[in-house]
Parts: sequence; structure tokens; C-alpha cells
Amino acid sequence: QVQLVESGGGLVQTGGSLRLSCAASGSIGTIGIMAWYRQAPGKQRELAASISSGGDTNYADSVKGRFTISRDNAKNTVYLQMNSLKPEDTAVYYCYVWTWRLGGQASWGQGTQVTVSS
Repeated sequence: QVQLVESGGGLVQTGGSLRLSCAASGSIGTIGIMAWYRQAPGKQRELAASISSGGDTNYADSVKGRFTISRDNAKNTVYLQMNSLKPEDTAVYYCYVWTWRLGGQASWGQGTQVTVSS
């Protein structure tokens, strides 16, 4: 089993910043892509940012230029630095990790609330 523990969510004003962290532990094996998804009330879960094992990144158009995803492979941790936050960024943010174990499997974090006030 792989466990993902998220931290860093909270309440921030428009234009503020937050840094999310997600640490993986357990029977991890080799980690491939790591990502952050988010789900706003009444909306579908969407991919905010992803990062490959080699460091290649991908961002949703809505967060480009404001969010930065990074990873520390030695610590099995993925981060999401969020700057210039907007009310529309308000959502529950979920960590996602793909591991090359038993042919490959996905793991999800418990979710952390990010609220941006106007």
C-alpha cells in the first residue's frame, strides 16, 4: 500500500500564496508521474499540474504562470507553489502519484482545502 499525506492548505486572500506538500510512504516502489488535481464545489475534478520522473511539467491553462509544481525524489514528495491566488482557485486539492508496482498503480491523497477570499 502507498499512503499520501497532504499538507499546506488553508485560507488566503486574493493575490496571496500557499505551498502544498504531499509525501508518499509505504510500499512505493518506483514513482512515475506525480500530480495535483483540484475539485471546486459543484465541478468536476481537474488536473492542475503534473510532473514526470524526469522533471517535465504540465499545467492547466488556468494556473500557468502562477503555479509551480516540483518534486523531491529522495523524499518521495511533490509540492505545489501557488502564487497570485484567485477566488476561482478555491477547491479541494488532491495529490496523485503513479507507482511502478504490480504493473503500475495510482494513489490519491486525502485532499486539502484551499480557500481564496475576495
